[in-house]
Amino acid sequence: MIELSGQPLTLAEIESVAVDLEPVSLSPKAREAMHRSRRVVDDIIAQGKVAYGVNTGFGRLSDVAIPHEKLGELQLNLVRSHACGFGEPMSVAQSRALTLLRANVLAKGFSGARPECADILIEMLNRQVTAYVPLRGSVGASGDLAPLAHLALVAIGEGSAKVGSGAWVGGNDALSQVGLAPLQLEAKEGLSLLNGTQAIGAVGNLALSKAHRVFGAMLVSTATSIEALMGTPVAFDERVHTIRQHQGQVQIAEILRDLLADSQIRESHKENDPRVQDAYSLRCTPQVYGPVLTALRSTEEVLSNESGAATDNPLVFADEAELISGGNFHGAPLALALDQLAIAIVMAMSITERRMDRLVNADASDGLPPFLAPNAGLESGYMIAHVAAVAALNEARVLAHPACIDNSPTSAGKEDHVSMGMTSAIKFDKIVELFAQVVACELVMACQGLEFRKPLLPAKQVQTAYNRVRHIVPPTETDRAFGHDIEMVRQALLNGDLYFNDLIAEFGV
Repeated sequence: MIELSGQPLTLAEIESVAVDLEPVSLSPKAREAMHRSRRVVDDIIAQGKVAYGVNTGFGRLSDVAIPHEKLGELQLNLVRSHACGFGEPMSVAQSRALTLLRANVLAKGFSGARPECADILIEMLNRQVTAYVPLRGSVGASGDLAPLAHLALVAIGEGSAKVGSGAWVGGNDALSQVGLAPLQLEAKEGLSLLNGTQAIGAVGNLALSKAHRVFGAMLVSTATSIEALMGTPVAFDERVHTIRQHQGQVQIAEILRDLLADSQIRESHKENDPRVQDAYSLRCTPQVYGPVLTALRSTEEVLSNESGAATDNPLVFADEAELISGGNFHGAPLALALDQLAIAIVMAMSITERRMDRLVNADASDGLPPFLAPNAGLESGYMIAHVAAVAALNEARVLAHPACIDNSPTSAGKEDHVSMGMTSAIKFDKIVELFAQVVACELVMACQGLEFRKPLLPAKQVQTAYNRVRHIVPPTETDRAFGHDIEMVRQALLNGDLYFNDLIAEFGV
């Protein structure tokens, strides 16, 4: 069980709850912190002081005072009116990640909400009540208001939800099915459920987990292509990379040296290779993948920090009995990180596609048949598999345009700079899906290339990878529907059924 106290959550922890249904609890420390911050809110109300979001309107309406007897209605109206998301719903995993991240923010104890607000979200997770949350409708400031409002609707017994794998029903029906009573909102609590970047984080964290798996697979597919193309690992010499000093590059070169060790294919042409050096798509992979590895790690750090961040507004500081209005709900850190990583991944996809071109191009493949077809001419082989990979790359390139550089002021100019971070997260998730398509194509094609190098065996690690791919896709003896093969590999990469990171685990990737 994962105990929430507002601490940073790892990718593995988020995925364990969102995907694997790991149970969650609220720590005693968090419960006390929430009680303390709630007492500050109650004291402000009792003393008749004016505080944003407690007894005022919201956004541009912050100068409108709300009478005491209307404070509960104010919060209810806020949740209902802000539930304006549109488009397809979040996946079950994404909605559960959203619920987890929001509960953890409340657990930090700076929102002024009662522990009951975190409890209802935690129990929704533990009893598999999934909120229907439209994926679109957030600009990432003042947080992900629309997605979080749809989540809050279910917590108060409205909106739509489902239990387990059941059908969508009304929020109150879903709660009743598992023995939960709807949350009754008190002052500030509607706002406490809505302010923050947890929708960006939900989509971004789960996509980042997939990106790590696909990146590891890409390193293996790179080594497999190098073997199939009878490339040389000379360019990965440690001395070459150490003197450039970029640690990501140094580490990628080390990984490739390890993956390519003990190769019969390499030994067969080591002494009599007329080529002085390989093409860039083989030789420069450390220089290209190193920055991608750095971007992966940097983005993971940003998302981890945000998972344990106080992103509400106003924030309640119990020690000083003070409410402070700020802007921690602004999604700029996440938006920029996800946009940068999207660009980095597309750069990696681009060089991967260039290797695939060499695999199918008989003029560049050092003896492989055209399009890797056993009977080229009668058979087209992987001609259109490469075309499909190019189509995926083109779409990813279009999606790589950064969302965070855009701005459209909202709330009558009060919220005059927004992050567009939800768009960053949505398109990053799509890019990762396309990334998996391109890497799956290379894995299938490079393994077919190895068939034509037999009886010579590739490096031991590459042979291990080859065997794993062959459990899903058999060698090509004649043309078949290769799209089905590639899709099976793509899905296996994304869900972890085809996993290669254990081959490079000692390098911390």
